[in-house]
Amino acid sequence: MHLDDVWLRYHRGTPWVLQAVTARVEPGGIVVVLGRNGAGKSTLLQLIAGVLRPTRGRVTDRPATVGWVPERFPADQTGTVTGYLSAMAAVRGLRPAAATRAVDEWVQRLGLGRFRDVKLPELSKGTAQKVGLAQALLAPPDLLILDEPWEGLDAATRELVPGIVLEVVARGGSVLVSDHRGETVRLPGAATWTVADGTLTTAAPDTGQRCVVEVAVEAADLAGAVARLREQGHQVLRVREEVGS
Repeated sequence: MHLDDVWLRYHRGTPWVLQAVTARVEPGGIVVVLGRNGAGKSTLLQLIAGVLRPTRGRVTDRPATVGWVPERFPADQTGTVTGYLSAMAAVRGLRPAAATRAVDEWVQRLGLGRFRDVKLPELSKGTAQKVGLAQALLAPPDLLILDEPWEGLDAATRELVPGIVLEVVARGGSVLVSDHRGETVRLPGAATWTVADGTLTTAAPDTGQRCVVEVAVEAADLAGAVARLREQGHQVLRVREEVGS
């Protein structure tokens, strides 16, 4: 997907929110969007999602299936969690059986089971954000756009977000995510886009970035596992006994 010399302002005669933005979102790539509050991050993400149209320039080659999670999910809607997600699955073009499976899967994964029959306006902010995340994933997205997705979520669900992002990428989809919490440190190989004063600066992924992976092995195989990791060029930082063993 391409942004070709994109400019945006909300009304004629008002300042430009974005100016001369040109960038490319690669298939299977992760882009972290950075910038201070009010810099235009959310506006940029809404343009890419198709929620807003540019005043000048073009957004081209947008994938067919876009999952969009705004910073604050608009929960002031009628209906229950199950009713809303079922309706969104139908909008996504899922047949009834597939829609039911998708709703059940994401309700279970995101811990929404006890809220299925709760009306959306009665949800807490964090629970509403889970619903917003679920609706974006009912049909596997070719492009997933997350605007501050960790805001309001409980710790258990925050831990799920990086894995969900990597699942989308593993299927060949692309992900854009804005973040001011530093959570995206757990998204290896991400490019960065920085929005400041209405302009966009892009940086390629840091191919030298290293990640720490915790691996549990049987005690009898410990020496062999450490040796194999070192043979493959990995650095073994420490070995510890599993808690409770």
